[in-house]
Amino acid sequence: MGDTWKVEGGTGRAMGEICGLCEGSGLCIVEEDGRQVARPCECRLARRAERMLERAMIPRRYENCTLENFDTDFPGADKTLATARMMARRFVEGYPMETDGRGLLLVGTAGVGKTHLAVGILRELLQERGVHGLFCDYRELLKEVQNSYNQRVAATELEVLRPVFEAEVLVLDELGASKPSDWVWDTVAHILNSRYNDRRTTIITTNYANAEALGATPGRRTGKKSAEQEDAERAMREETLGDRIGERMRSRLQEMCVAVEMHGKDFRQSVKRASFA
Repeated sequence: MGDTWKVEGGTGRAMGEICGLCEGSGLCIVEEDGRQVARPCECRLARRAERMLERAMIPRRYENCTLENFDTDFPGADKTLATARMMARRFVEGYPMETDGRGLLLVGTAGVGKTHLAVGILRELLQERGVHGLFCDYRELLKEVQNSYNQRVAATELEVLRPVFEAEVLVLDELGASKPSDWVWDTVAHILNSRYNDRRTTIITTNYANAEALGATPGRRTGKKSAEQEDAERAMREETLGDRIGERMRSRLQEMCVAVEMHGKDFRQSVKRASFA
């Protein structure tokens, strides 16, 4: 009987004790131009891809998300979802030469599949391009940074943020989800400016419309609106990305990322609602 092989999670990980191709050496001897040369075995490449996926810190909820299983054909699906998947596929195919350091800003309401698509892009870049990637939840990252100020915690702010700064491709999920404050804005500016200056690719998801903050509207700039009028307008409209991260950083994102709008109903509510049935 030959070795038994099993593929888990799309990584192609060999589960047999010894690879039947390289006999555990990690190298295969192949003939090229009349010479025998050693090349990395498929099992070695699969193990490397799996290690990179583990280091990317993709949450278990999304670990099986791919571009292939991103559903755009369910009843009532908005056409923007198919367009978003097509743009994601083109992004992967064009990385890194055609993307030139630019990333994607996936914008849409909750449940339209932004995180699924972002993880699908990250997985393919890890597996097909061998990039070093990282998934970060925006709220959790801010909590870690805040916690680093605690004297009883060994990690410093720089140690928390270094992997975020250095990741070749970063997925920053749920940008704007934390309550805005000067500290939050400064931290966002630190992250985005560092990655912008180093021309590192950032893929961002957000539930907030890619629009200006209320304070950036012409009425505010010309002094024609009172603070009371602005408070009333803010209460009557949905907050924007500019409100949540500051207009300066929202403007910076327009240089860093190509915006992709995604519309539709909450997929989790209509299709994946929890049930004991």
